[in-house]
Amino acid sequence: MTINEIIHKALMVGIGVPEKISELVDELVKKGELSESQGAKLIKEYSEKASKSGEDISRSVTEIINKALEKMNIPTRDEVEKLSRKLTALSARIKKLEEPSPDRES
Repeated sequence: MTINEIIHKALMVGIGVPEKISELVDELVKKGELSESQGAKLIKEYSEKASKSGEDISRSVTEIINKALEKMNIPTRDEVEKLSRKLTALSARIKKLEEPSPDRES
C-alpha cells in the first residue's frame, strides 16, 4: 500500500463517509425511493468519485511534501543512492591505487 492509498483511506474512514453513504442508500431502498440496483449503482458511482477525490488529495499532499523537502534542501532517495554508488566506485579505485604494484619500488 502506497502512502497515497494510506492517506486516502485515512481521510475517508476518518470522516466516516463510506458508512454514511451506505446508510443513506439503504434507507432510500427501504423507503422504496430507490431499487436495490439503483442503490448499488449509486454506491459504485460515489465510490469512484470518492476514490478520484482521494487520489487528487493524495497527489496534492505528495506535491506539498516534495516542495517542502526541496526547500529544505534534503536529498531524495535517488540522489542518496546515486552518491552511494559513486562513493563505492571511488573507494574501489582508491583501494586499487593503494595496492603495491610490482613495478613500483617499496
